[in-house]
Amino acid sequence: MAELPNSLADAIAEARVATQAALADGYALLQVELLFPELNPMPVAEQFLSTFDSFGSHLKVFFPDAGAAALARRDWGDVPFKILDVGTGRVPVERQIEPEDEAFLFIAPTAVEVMQVEKLCTEAGDRPVVLLNPRLEDVSIVGIGYAGRQLRERFLNKIESCYYLRALEDSTLYRCYPSRWQVWRETKDDYQLISELDKKPVGEEIDEILAGTSQPAGSPAPKKSGLFASMQRFMRSLSR
Repeated sequence: MAELPNSLADAIAEARVATQAALADGYALLQVELLFPELNPMPVAEQFLSTFDSFGSHLKVFFPDAGAAALARRDWGDVPFKILDVGTGRVPVERQIEPEDEAFLFIAPTAVEVMQVEKLCTEAGDRPVVLLNPRLEDVSIVGIGYAGRQLRERFLNKIESCYYLRALEDSTLYRCYPSRWQVWRETKDDYQLISELDKKPVGEEIDEILAGTSQPAGSPAPKKSGLFASMQRFMRSLSR
């Protein structure tokens, strides 16, 4: 049974292993989400990059805009892979996704770039694509009508979540592939696993689980979360 990581570094390490496992099992379109307030995606991305060491110069890393891409080129120095920005249509996708490319990593793409990200992912075909901390589902941009539903059916719903970690008010929602989705409740000193599910719980489903109206996954003993519990409380305080 999986346990909560003890630090952000441990969470990133878990995300790398989960991503590699999902790719080995044949998934080609993945996302990794570490959802904390004030989390800077650049150092997270830098630590996550070793996931793709085997691809060498055949990896391409995309940032949402030219400024973020330029910052990565400056801070990361001499790297074997190409660093690009999504481009929002300035550059044809066939020039951004080339035949010799073998894998693609998108760093924190947003709903502003979602249509271009979809085009790039489509052009990538069955080659591995990983979205790190994407924010593609902004209702004010994507919409809730027909166009939004079509986008979700056509693209967003096809993304497999291989790693997910989010601290809620008094709980944590967690998934580390190939494990199931898990809800952990914060106790006085620890975190305790209270439910495992095949699909990601949303909205009232989580409230029902915490209220005890959903069937918990057995009666597991509390699990210590140490440094990670302290980090959760600190990050939650930043958002208040």
